[in-house]
Amino acid sequence: MYEKELEILKKKNRFRKRKIYNNLIDFASNDYLGMASNQEVLEKTYNMIKGDEYGAKASMLVNGYNEYHQMLEEYLCEINNYPAGIIVGSGFLANMSLFEALARKGDLVVLDEEYHASGRVGVDLSQAEIRYFKHNDLEDLIYKLQDSIHFNRVFVAVEGIYSMGGDLVKKEILEYLSVKKKVITIIDEAHSVGVVGDNLMGVIDLYKIPTVNTIKIGTLGKALGSYGAYVLASKEIISFLENRAKGIIYTTALSNFDTIYAYFALKDIKNNLNFYKEEIQKRKEFLQIESLIWMKEYKNDILLKNEKLQKEGFLVGAIRPPTVKFPSFRIVARISENINKLKQLKGLIDE
Repeated sequence: MYEKELEILKKKNRFRKRKIYNNLIDFASNDYLGMASNQEVLEKTYNMIKGDEYGAKASMLVNGYNEYHQMLEEYLCEINNYPAGIIVGSGFLANMSLFEALARKGDLVVLDEEYHASGRVGVDLSQAEIRYFKHNDLEDLIYKLQDSIHFNRVFVAVEGIYSMGGDLVKKEILEYLSVKKKVITIIDEAHSVGVVGDNLMGVIDLYKIPTVNTIKIGTLGKALGSYGAYVLASKEIISFLENRAKGIIYTTALSNFDTIYAYFALKDIKNNLNFYKEEIQKRKEFLQIESLIWMKEYKNDILLKNEKLQKEGFLVGAIRPPTVKFPSFRIVARISENINKLKQLKGLIDE
């Protein structure tokens, strides 16, 4: 039924399939702080949940919501200075649900052209007018907002750190949006929490952006090593999502184990803040990058080169179009991997 389409993907060198990788030095995962294998966090999680239910039972709007979810939501609000928050099943689901629920006919949604696919899916489900502005370009954003007065509500969506570029959203963009009273700024901090900021809570923390009229999307995966996501916003917006977001109403609540693990991961970041910040800084300085993502365009056969890297014992991301414009290696400078190994990997890619 789809043989021709699959054959075209193979000819364009865009065919993908799942693989299991074992015993490789991992510079491909978004587990920035090595939290997914943090034994202390694991033990604390196990001790808290021991004797209780590990999994989830139902939608949060039925009887799937419990004190563990509430505990994490309240802590996220406290450390991020937001009045309300809600836990969601995944980052993709959070983005999709947010745009689908909030953006209505007569509204305007303006996204950075490199915003994550989940947000694009969400806005396509809405009846709002959709525009894209040039990546990290304040001048083009201002141009796209010039007639915003004619819309009921206006949303602008950016990422804290762009996952396929590794660059931070420009401070001037967030500062400009923070004084636009009609604009609700959506900031996806999936790749910036645990990586930047005085408290490693992302670009809002880094740039000291007021949280009024902003919505923060974060993941419980990546730097927190768990699974799931969260949305932080005003009490009114969170209540509206509870009542209108299909991805929240009609999905099973996050498991108790994932919820507690994320809670203790956040505590671990707070308790070991200086250690994490020092290790992150070492990697940023070595690779001359803003985040822990190093993108390297590769003009030759990227899959062949990737096979050679694996034979050397390294696992990296070989990213191809349409995810990126040009085939590129995506190297995550995880602090759980030895920086000397990172230097060795960089030498192999640069040669």
